[in-house]
Amino acid sequence: MTLPPDLPVVDHHCHLAPSGEGVAAARRFARAGGTHLFLATQNYAPGPPTRLEGYREQFATTIALAGRVRAEAGVVAFPVLAPHPVDLVRQREALGLAAAVDLHRAALEAAGAEVRAGRAVALGEIGRPHFPVEPDVADAAEALFDHALGVARDVGCPAVVHSEDLDAAGYRALADRGHRAGLPPDRLVKHYARTVVAPAERAGVVPSILARRDLVRESLAHAGPWFWETDFLDDPARPGAVLDLATVARRAAAIAETEAGRRALRVPFVESIERVYGLTLTVDRGAGP
Repeated sequence: MTLPPDLPVVDHHCHLAPSGEGVAAARRFARAGGTHLFLATQNYAPGPPTRLEGYREQFATTIALAGRVRAEAGVVAFPVLAPHPVDLVRQREALGLAAAVDLHRAALEAAGAEVRAGRAVALGEIGRPHFPVEPDVADAAEALFDHALGVARDVGCPAVVHSEDLDAAGYRALADRGHRAGLPPDRLVKHYARTVVAPAERAGVVPSILARRDLVRESLAHAGPWFWETDFLDDPARPGAVLDLATVARRAAAIAETEAGRRALRVPFVESIERVYGLTLTVDRGAGP
């Protein structure tokens, strides 16, 4: 079945790189039926930036890529910007922990300024390393996590969280953290969710679920808000990692075979986008090249 002509098809979290496929991957997404993607920034040079100007250049690259994706592939790309929390680990080695923390805080403020200016829609990825680190780095990461939530509160945007996978207790803890920072739980998005947790047990936090076939099938049984994502990395050394950029669109096309499936697709692609981001997406499937 052809996807409904007025239905957006959204990959909620992916990466593109000038050194990778870039716009070509977005064209593949569009050919599969994709219309919108949330483009998370990443380090485009080896290693994380060691000065604020490096982050400014990184964010500008992501914003420029989003513009090219729209102009050359007919796909609307929403930039999501922040210094990645794992950057702190390597920056500590290069700069010392105090300077690394200062840089990270300044980069969070710079990302927030891009959101305030309308050039990005969310702060992300923020959070903490998903693997064990030295105690001083762990403490610094937690403090920076709280600072990032405060920036998101101040600029009025969602925060896309990088962390270990969460169970019900983890979602409650994240919601409590958001409340302490003044950020409502429905403005907190758990990126790369690999466990489908029932809405009643998520304390209002919104999962962005990895679009593996089993997780997609399981998520359809639950009320929103929730999203699907590929976390496509666009790394020439790891083609297709994590999932290929066309995956969400292909899953959606299969689900759209039934009327019930077409109704269910409105949860991640329409209702959740409106609720979390305040965005109403429009579709013109003939807009691409």
